Amino acid sequence: MSEKIPHEQIVNTKLNDRQMRENLNIAMHTLQKNRLKVIEDKFQDWQGLRSKAEQAKNNALMRLEERLLEFEANATKNGIQVHWASSSNDACEIIYTLMQEKNITKILKGKSMASEEIGLNHYLEAKGISAIETDLGELILQLNGETPVHIVVPAIHRNRYEIGKIFEDKLNAPLETEPEQLNAIARKHLRSEFEGLQMGLSGVNFAMSKEGAFWLIENEGNGRMCTTAPDIHIALCGIEKVMESFEDAATMVHLLTPSATGQFIPTYNNIITGPRKNGDLDGPKEVHIVLFDHHRSDMLAHQDYYEALRCIRCGACMNFCPVYDKIGGHTYQTIYPGPIGEVISPNLFGIDATGDILSFCSLCGRCSEVCPVKIPLADLIRKLRSNKVGQGENPPLGASALEYDKAESSAMRNFVRLATNGAIWRFSLSKAHYFNGILHKFKDSLPVVKKWSAFKELPQIKLDLYQEIQKMDGVIYE
Repeated sequence: MSEKIPHEQIVNTKLNDRQMRENLNIAMHTLQKNRLKVIEDKFQDWQGLRSKAEQAKNNALMRLEERLLEFEANATKNGIQVHWASSSNDACEIIYTLMQEKNITKILKGKSMASEEIGLNHYLEAKGISAIETDLGELILQLNGETPVHIVVPAIHRNRYEIGKIFEDKLNAPLETEPEQLNAIARKHLRSEFEGLQMGLSGVNFAMSKEGAFWLIENEGNGRMCTTAPDIHIALCGIEKVMESFEDAATMVHLLTPSATGQFIPTYNNIITGPRKNGDLDGPKEVHIVLFDHHRSDMLAHQDYYEALRCIRCGACMNFCPVYDKIGGHTYQTIYPGPIGEVISPNLFGIDATGDILSFCSLCGRCSEVCPVKIPLADLIRKLRSNKVGQGENPPLGASALEYDKAESSAMRNFVRLATNGAIWRFSLSKAHYFNGILHKFKDSLPVVKKWSAFKELPQIKLDLYQEIQKMDGVIYE
């Protein structure tokens, strides 16, 4: 992961980026409406489908070792070469070694968040190898030196006018703003790259252990080029993507596309069953799949956070998040932004390195409501917040490296005592106005309060709060 910008600095920068916020606001509301409409128009039992998917995912995760070994055996029978990687570096080395063996110096990539997670592009570039993105959004970001802002629509923070300028500056193309012309520019550029392509790389949406095959979903067709045109296809797959059967995977696909983009079905479904057979007119001569762990086994063993491994990377949680569309994905400074990123990033990269993103949550619960596989994201974020301050059992990766603010911890313990004792709480509310002057005079040094006062005006408490609250309609003190 790249060097991080101070938390407060990047938040303020993104909050003041009016163009980005406008772009995201329009895009997120469009995705929300599309999702709601397709669920209403096309599905009779959406909630039942969610429950079926949750169960199918849990069944695979609870017997993951069996699923993985079954997948390896059946994929090998189909002619797919299976590689195992414990860490992100192991996965990168496997791919690099394959390229060295074949004397290949360029690889074209379909969209793959897994490759972003392991830092494949930077790893290969350091070895003198070109890793070229072919997904339109990823291409825009690569040309502009950016990382993805969203796990499904990586360049969703850019509008067509900004994209036209990027193509003009980086590809020496004529300045265009219409989507059809922008697509034509990208197509022309990438066609020249596809000529003579020897090796392509893809991610994996779902792998099926009984069939020994894997399923790729896309809307552009570039992924099919990366998996069909070259002689060698490498697929990168997190171990949690392996399910038992084609039927289970089909259940996930029925949830994924509506949740991600509001489509009923994806434009392209690619099911890879092996390399080119005798008599086939196209397809790769070799198919490799790299099954990598990268702390997923640790998550699976965790009584709290294993549920996040059900994630199907639809992005619905960030599409509905009232924080994400204000600050954008780059503010998270990790590969996976939004609510799901707040849960899996501390587990994959360490809570010491990524724990600051846990504050990017209002705990409104919308993410939990829309998650197609029923991951209780808001609850998991709350648990991670406890881990971050030294509470809770069995904390995630990196917790031992955290430094805790003792004054803040003491202040919160005292607040708990106050807030859980009715008599003391009512007495405190009735006397709070006497301490208003002290609160404002020492706001920059008081634990907890100083963090709030750095970004917002503290309220003026000039009345007996207990009496004022009693006057409110619907408030009853017992």
